[in-house]
Amino acid sequence: MFSKILIANRGEIAVRIIKTCRRLGIATVVVYSEADADSMAVEMADESVFIGGAPASESYLVADKIVAACKQTGAEAVHPGFGFLSENAGFAKRLADEGIVFIGPNPKAIEAMGDKIESKKFAAKAGVSTVPGHVGEIDDAAHALKIAADIGYPVMIKASAGGGGKGIRVAWKPQDVEEGFPAVRAEAKASFGDDRIFIEKFIESPRHVEIQVLGDKHGNVVHLFERECSIQRRNQKVIEEAPSPLLDEATRAAMGAQAVALAQAVGYDSAGTVEFVAGQDRSFFFLEMNTRLQVEHPVTEMITGVDLVEQMIRSAYGEKLAFGQDGLSINGWAIESRIYAEDPYRGFLPSIGRLVRYAPPEEGEFGKTKVRNDAGVREGDEISMFYDPMISKLSTWGPDRTAAIDAMGRALEDFHIEGLGHNIPFLAAVMDQERFRSGALSTNYIKDEFPEGFIGVPPTDSQRDLLAAVACAMHRRLTARAAPELLRDEWVVVAGHDRRRVRLSNGGDAFQVTFEGDRAVTLTDVDWRPGLPLFRGALDGKPFTASVKPAAEGFVIRHRATTLHVLVLTPRSAELHEKLPPKKAADTSKLIISPMPGLVVSIDVEPGQSVQAGQAVAVVEAMKMQNIIRAERDGVVKSVGPKAGDSVAADEVLLEFA
Repeated sequence: MFSKILIANRGEIAVRIIKTCRRLGIATVVVYSEADADSMAVEMADESVFIGGAPASESYLVADKIVAACKQTGAEAVHPGFGFLSENAGFAKRLADEGIVFIGPNPKAIEAMGDKIESKKFAAKAGVSTVPGHVGEIDDAAHALKIAADIGYPVMIKASAGGGGKGIRVAWKPQDVEEGFPAVRAEAKASFGDDRIFIEKFIESPRHVEIQVLGDKHGNVVHLFERECSIQRRNQKVIEEAPSPLLDEATRAAMGAQAVALAQAVGYDSAGTVEFVAGQDRSFFFLEMNTRLQVEHPVTEMITGVDLVEQMIRSAYGEKLAFGQDGLSINGWAIESRIYAEDPYRGFLPSIGRLVRYAPPEEGEFGKTKVRNDAGVREGDEISMFYDPMISKLSTWGPDRTAAIDAMGRALEDFHIEGLGHNIPFLAAVMDQERFRSGALSTNYIKDEFPEGFIGVPPTDSQRDLLAAVACAMHRRLTARAAPELLRDEWVVVAGHDRRRVRLSNGGDAFQVTFEGDRAVTLTDVDWRPGLPLFRGALDGKPFTASVKPAAEGFVIRHRATTLHVLVLTPRSAELHEKLPPKKAADTSKLIISPMPGLVVSIDVEPGQSVQAGQAVAVVEAMKMQNIIRAERDGVVKSVGPKAGDSVAADEVLLEFA
C-alpha cells in the first residue's frame, strides 16, 4: 500500500480523504493556497506545501506546482478530490510520466468520458440513449444562437469540462443565449481552465438520477446503486438521497447494468458516476459521466457500508475489488443536505465572511438513525470569495426514507452558524414539505415550490405554541436574574401579528404555558441560559432545538424554517405597544446595489445613459459564479460607483438613477 499520498484539493474533501488515509495508516500531504494557509485540512495533514495565490488559476489548477510538491515531499500518489484537476486527463498523464500514481481512472477513460462533448459522441456510438443536442465545439455566441434555434428552446449551455453546477445556464430565448454563452465560457475558463462549450436540449420537469460505479485495474466493475439529486438550484445540487424514491427494482437493475456496461466499454477503473436524466415514467437517458469522486458520495457510503475513498486508493495501488455485484446491497436510506454560505432570503446569493459561530450537530448513532457531517471548516474560519460556497455536507441515515428525513430535520435544528448567511432554514423547509416527503421530485422542485424565492415559512399551530413557550421561558429566566421583583404569571406574547394572553407557571426546568381557553403546553428538559444561541428542550415530550438571540425588544427565534420576532409583555405594555407607528423602510428605488460581496467583472452602463427595466447593467463574480445585475425600473443613470476589477460588499451601491 502507498506510504504517502498528496491531496491536490482543499476544504471538506481534503479533510474527508485525510480521515480515510489515517485509518489506513497512510501519511498525507496537503497543498494549499494563500487563502487556505490556516485551513483545517492544513492542520490535519502530516505535511503541507504552499502552492500560490488564492485564485485557483494560480494554485490548485497549476499541475507543475502539484508535481513539484510531490517531489518535495516524496508522495507516491495524488488524490485529486473533485473539481480542479480531478477530470484532467493531461494531469493524469503528467503524473504517470513523473512516476506518480493518479488516484482516479486511467487517462484514456477520462478522455473518453470525462470530456462532456466526447462522452456524448462515445455514448451515441456505443448505442446508449442520450439527450438530443449538439456534441461538437461551439465557436462563438452567433454559432451558439444558430445551434440553439436548430435544437429548439429551451436549451442548456454547458461547459465541456464542467461539473459541480459550474458553467451551466438554461436558455429559454435567444437573449438568454447571447448573455449566457459568454458567462458560461468565462466561468468554465476560471473554474476548469477549459472554455469549450456544448449545447443540448433542456428536458423540462426531469429527475436527476445517477449510478455510482467502481472498477479496478483487472477489468472488474460494479455499481453501488443510485442517488437521486433532483433538488437543485442553478443546476447545482442541494439535497441528495440514496436510493431514489423513483426507481423500482427492475429500473434500478437496468440503469445499473447500463452504467456498468458503459464503464467496461472504456476500461474504467476507480470510482465514477454515470448520470441520467429520468422521466416520471422511469424512462432514462444518459447525460454524462463524471470520472471522479462525487460531492454526494457520503449517501452511497451510508447505505452500502463501502468507503469509496478507500476503494479508489486500493484500485490505484492495483488491488482487485474485494467484492462483486452480488456482495452489494442497499441498507436503509440516506439524505444529504449541502450547507451553503448563501442568503436564501435574498435569492440564494453567495454570502462571504467569517464563521463567528460554527456548531454542527453531534455525529454518530442516535437510536435507529445516524448523523454524519463532512466539513473542512471550524469556528473562526473565513468563507472566501475564491472558492465554492459550501460550508459542509450534513448526512443522515435511517432504516427507511421517512426516518432519514426526520433525522435530517432534527440535525438541521441542531446546526448553528453565525457571521454569514446560510441556507439551513431553506433546507429545513424542504424537509417539512409534504411534496418532498412523498418523493414527488423533479429538477424544477425549487422553482415550483418557491416561485417568488424563499421568504421563510409561516409557523404551524404547534410552532406558534413552541415559539411562545420558548420566549416565555427565556423571559422568565432573564427576569429572575435581572429583576426578580418583576416576575409575574400573566403575560401577552406578541409574535409577528399574533397576540396571545398566556399564563406561565415554572417548576425549575419545566414550564407550563396556558393559553386562553385553558389549553396548555408543557416545556421540559430546558437547556438554555442567557447568552446561549440555541434553546434545547421538549414540548409536550417532543425534543426540539431553536436558534435564539436577543433583540432590542424581545427575542428573534427560529425553529426550522420559521423565524419570528417575539415579545413577552405585560398586558398594559402590550396595549401601548399596539399604538406604536410602523417603522418606514428607507427609499432605495433610485439605487442599484450589489446583492452580494464579490468582484466587479464589468459595469455595462455610464452616467447619462437611459436604462430600461430588465437591462443588464453590471456583472459581479462571487465564488466562481458570474451574476448578471439587472435594472428593476426604467431610468437615466446619474452616477456609477465601482469600476471593473473593484471588490464590492453586499449592499454597496453600484449605480444611482437621476
